[in-house]
Amino acid sequence: MVKKVLMSVIVLMMCSPVAAESIATNINSTPDPTVPIKHIGVYVTPYYQSADSSDGRPTVQVAKAFDDQLASNKIDDILAVRDAIQAKPQRTTPMTLMVLAIRLYDVGLRDDAVFWFYAAKNRYITMSDVLDVNSASLSQAGEAVKAFAVLAGPFINSYAFCDIAKQRDASARSISWVEQNPYEVMFMEQLPALPGNRTENLKKSISSIKERALMEQEYFDEPKNKEEFQKKRKEQHVVEQFCWAA
Repeated sequence: MVKKVLMSVIVLMMCSPVAAESIATNINSTPDPTVPIKHIGVYVTPYYQSADSSDGRPTVQVAKAFDDQLASNKIDDILAVRDAIQAKPQRTTPMTLMVLAIRLYDVGLRDDAVFWFYAAKNRYITMSDVLDVNSASLSQAGEAVKAFAVLAGPFINSYAFCDIAKQRDASARSISWVEQNPYEVMFMEQLPALPGNRTENLKKSISSIKERALMEQEYFDEPKNKEEFQKKRKEQHVVEQFCWAA
């Protein structure tokens, strides 16, 4: 169920900053729809609380090794976390990847933010296809990932689809990354799994993710669909809010 909600949020809200703002009203408010959005305000207890302003320091509690750096407003600190995860990604949680994506966006590295948001989303989907995420030991993490997707997803996707070719590339690279770097937690015997072989369930999950990506690609390959999509974005002032030059 969590996975289905997660996927529907990403697909249905990718061009709706108005909807996104209503969800995150208490933290992220932009009265003028033509003002560029340069800061993602989300609050997912107890893991993350963004600062009230773009120059403030957020509260981060997703990974002891990275919390201090992820709370920094220095680009070098955020990049250091990214590079550390890239070097040893096996046990990095989807929540940590979500926060990394948010912080990359906040410091202006929006292309990196798109990739890591997709990586977080896809890593969680594979996890939910292998483990019983509704079990007592995993349900809180599942709810947190869903919350991050609901709150941050519309902002990151609204930027991502400023350039559909770049978005498609980021999506493909994120799928490849998740496939090449399977989340080791999925194979811990102490965690409850879904029926079937874990390795086979992971393969099926990756295949399903690829199929959905292909469906998205085929949808935007239709000129009429692409034109309608871009029209809606203009009507909702997505271009002014998210497609500004750095």
